Amino acid sequence: MTVLSFDEQGVDVVYEGHDFRLEKSLIEEAVEKPYPDVTDHEVLQLVEENPALSGEPRRIADIVA
Repeated sequence: MTVLSFDEQGVDVVYEGHDFRLEKSLIEEAVEKPYPDVTDHEVLQLVEENPALSGEPRRIADIVA
């Protein structure tokens, strides 16, 4: 299971027992849109090859608000 923890500067990720951080600028470059408009599903797709997406995607702006 992948755990994502969002804040205004990036995302802390726990994936297969490894902890790392995806910085805001890296996410914006990878997804090609402003960080607040990126969804949790898009970030999960950056981390996992074929993630099991469930529920409605949520914008980072709504998560960190």
